Amino acid sequence: MDKNLSKGGSNTLLAQTRKMLRKFDLRAKKGLGQHFLIDDNVLEAILDAAELSPTDTVIEVGPGLGLMTAELARRAGWVIAIELDNRLADILKKTLSHDNIVILNKDVLGTDPATLLQGRAPSFPSALRPYKVVANLPYYITSPVLRHFLEASVKPEVMVVMVQKEVAKAIVAEAGQRSVLSISVQFYGKPSIVTLVPAGAFYPAPEVDSAVVKIDVYRQPPVAINNVEGFFKLVRAGFTAARKQVANSLSQGLGLPKSDVLDLLEKAGIDPQRRAETFTLEEWAELWKVFSQKRI
Repeated sequence: MDKNLSKGGSNTLLAQTRKMLRKFDLRAKKGLGQHFLIDDNVLEAILDAAELSPTDTVIEVGPGLGLMTAELARRAGWVIAIELDNRLADILKKTLSHDNIVILNKDVLGTDPATLLQGRAPSFPSALRPYKVVANLPYYITSPVLRHFLEASVKPEVMVVMVQKEVAKAIVAEAGQRSVLSISVQFYGKPSIVTLVPAGAFYPAPEVDSAVVKIDVYRQPPVAINNVEGFFKLVRAGFTAARKQVANSLSQGLGLPKSDVLDLLEKAGIDPQRRAETFTLEEWAELWKVFSQKRI
């Protein structure tokens, strides 16, 4: 897959987008972070990355004008499209005539994936079958949406999402450049950048470039953690003070005496002068084993 798409193909999406905007007298709402994808090559890259089959259930977040929704429905068995914008949701219900599409006018962050799936795919033997998430995410809700699905009781097997380019780089970062975001995603799945997407691939064009990220979600996290909430409390504490030694960050973030933190780091076999961004997921897990005994 080309990691740096720069130009569209036949501009079919651009023509369709302009037609729909004129027909329904629509304007993109900046407050909702609306930027409509108009690059056919990028759309194809998203669809290819999702690897859809007629047995797949897809939850699409932010279908917008529904142009990608229609393509998803041609490849998948069932598509549940969640649109926050009332007017767009009403238009989608009129323009998408596919029998395997459900349009929901909801806030995705207020919906439980298990509830969404329950009874939405009557032709399938199990309402809670594995599903995939495909989304062109508004930048301002990227992290909350990722957490919403990755931490759900019923997780997707794959997520293919459009995000800001710098966020994509943070998500896939390796030890040395990691952040709370990269740890929180890599705890649940293996992320990769499918392709970089220039601002000109959208209408209206955003101020920054984007990227398509694919997350192959693990059935079980690669490290065994007995208390996920406590584990991430520790991780967040480690990043309390950017670019500071981890002993100082943990002491500040957890409100513990530095002497106690130094003792616990020694038990975990971790140099207290290291910075949190250099830690591997396995090192965080080992550190949690030691800290959990103190019940932080």
